[in-house]
Amino acid sequence: MKIEFNLKGKIAVVSGASRGIGESIAKTLAAHGAEVILTSRKIDALTEVEKQIIADGGKAVSIACHNGKMDEIANLFKEIEGRYGKLDILVNNAATNFYFGDVLNAPEAAWDKTMEVNLKGYFFMSQYAAKLMVKSGGGAIVNVGSVNGIKPALMQGVYSITKAGVIAMTKSFAKELAPFKVRVNALLPGLTKTKFSSVMTENEELMDKVLLPMIPMRRAGEPEEMAGAVLYLVSDAASFTTGATIVVDGGALA
Repeated sequence: MKIEFNLKGKIAVVSGASRGIGESIAKTLAAHGAEVILTSRKIDALTEVEKQIIADGGKAVSIACHNGKMDEIANLFKEIEGRYGKLDILVNNAATNFYFGDVLNAPEAAWDKTMEVNLKGYFFMSQYAAKLMVKSGGGAIVNVGSVNGIKPALMQGVYSITKAGVIAMTKSFAKELAPFKVRVNALLPGLTKTKFSSVMTENEELMDKVLLPMIPMRRAGEPEEMAGAVLYLVSDAASFTTGATIVVDGGALA
């Protein structure tokens, strides 16, 4: 069996594609032949990524979609079906960490907002995507979770709970969709240099005294290092991989 990472002819959706891990995933999939639909709340940041992909010889289109709004999710997939008639790949990456604080004082608004984007959004994006994939004979879904879903971080209880839910959701979808040739897996990044985590990675004292000692490789990851794992999961190289969680964290959970 020849191992292929060629995504030519594949239609892919990447949520939260305007920056960080999502941007790197989108560029990586496009570089390997996929036509990538970039989504995020705001169109302006997406179009910049779209321009970069096209300048590098890839194919991309930007469609604004709030990951927590059902009407916007429905409209996104209606447009995808009308334009392409199929979907091969979904990468659920858009996420929020709305509240940094102890669980005893977490407000209801923080719970609702984080659940809406990190869990409800992933669930219904996957539901809509899977229906299209089943119609066209199969596909691949990757949910970007976090190592916090396995080992919750202090002061990030609400966020960690949603990411644990992403792991359970991944396995549930994988079991139910396997007969339809739709594979569902999760990427669990560790500490990664993004705007999302900059409050930690740009704090030298916190990094040197607290965070880096917990990472055997003694550094934070780069967004591109997460994209490589996603490329594997959506490619034919992972044709027998479903319901899996791939940890990319420099050894922090080892």
